[in-house]
Amino acid sequence: MTRQLSLPRDRISVLLLEGISQSAVDYFVSSGYVNLTHLPKALDDKDLKSHIAEAHIIGIRSRTQLTEEIFSSAKKLMAVGCFSVGTNQVDLDAARRRGIPVFNAPYSNTRSVAELVIGEIIMLTRRIFPRSASAHQGGWDKSAEGSREMRGKTLGIVGYGNIGSQLSVLAESMGMNVRYFDPSDKLRHGNSESMASLGELLEISDFVTMHVPETSSTQNMITEAELRRMKKGAFFINNSRGTVVDLEALAKVLKEGHLAGAAVDVFPKEPASNKERFETPLQGLDNVILTPHIGGSTEEAQERIGREVSRKLVEYSDVGSTLGAVNFPQVQLPPRPNGTRFIHVHENRPGILNSLNTIFSSRGLNIVGEFLQTHGETGYVVVEAEGVGQRANDILEALRQIPGTIRARLVY
Repeated sequence: MTRQLSLPRDRISVLLLEGISQSAVDYFVSSGYVNLTHLPKALDDKDLKSHIAEAHIIGIRSRTQLTEEIFSSAKKLMAVGCFSVGTNQVDLDAARRRGIPVFNAPYSNTRSVAELVIGEIIMLTRRIFPRSASAHQGGWDKSAEGSREMRGKTLGIVGYGNIGSQLSVLAESMGMNVRYFDPSDKLRHGNSESMASLGELLEISDFVTMHVPETSSTQNMITEAELRRMKKGAFFINNSRGTVVDLEALAKVLKEGHLAGAAVDVFPKEPASNKERFETPLQGLDNVILTPHIGGSTEEAQERIGREVSRKLVEYSDVGSTLGAVNFPQVQLPPRPNGTRFIHVHENRPGILNSLNTIFSSRGLNIVGEFLQTHGETGYVVVEAEGVGQRANDILEALRQIPGTIRARLVY
């Protein structure tokens, strides 16, 4: 793009926390965003407030919590990038009320999580970990007892979204029968079949694996009652969100022998750093695989996430595109070599578009492009006008004075 941005890229401050992939740094720098701070860890609230006060763009992973209080310190912030699938670490409403779109990477680590589940199924049904531990201690537990193939077994997937649907393809290729439950209608892949209820799925599955988002409806979705509906000798896997299963109940049914094993990668309370001690009621059970929230933590996934989220942030900064924002109206915009582009974020109420157009018409300016989308209580307008010239700042100030304006920005 050859046109002049209202704020030069080298003056736009980018803050990347938690060791975000180098692929993100490379993308920003190659796009001209060289005013970049790349930190290996999350910051405590005091340091976060200090750093975010000067940032125009911030990138985080799962440990940084962007709350209402943190946003109150972010006077310059234009956009947030969650270099992850989830966005529950961000107060999305607080961001929206300030006209700040939040972007994430909903697809980039799906393969990594799906592969982990396949690996866990094999590890559990072949009792690899207890036999490996025995061999390390000098034992020789050579026996077929309790070891089974995954071929011909039924995999029950709870949540048939990006990860669940990809998992179904991998599992079928390994000879499993795939059934799934999702409250929304989803296009089924291969020979997978949808079940009418969660309970029905639990009753027929040899393996149950969770792939649901963290919402009020999924909290404690799996309690002791649901676990006891599962087949005796079945296995339970949760690589979704830590709040969806009652871990005390899971430990209880495992100790009683109702379930043959489990694998858990996410927990309701996770350590804030690698140095903090981790505790769970599942510790000490040799038929349970415990992993420290690494489902999407592969080099390939993090590289893809780095590129995907940084691209979305650059496109928003450069041209105003909001495609992929989770809390904002969705607008995909082409770059134009001529004219002046303004963006206007406002309360979704009558009269604002008329007031906005009047600002241009009263100055004898021709609008050559206008894009409008709404999302709940928020409206987003992008205006392209000819002949603005030196009046750009005057128009920008007039846009900011429209009642109901949340934010206005001159893009170029």
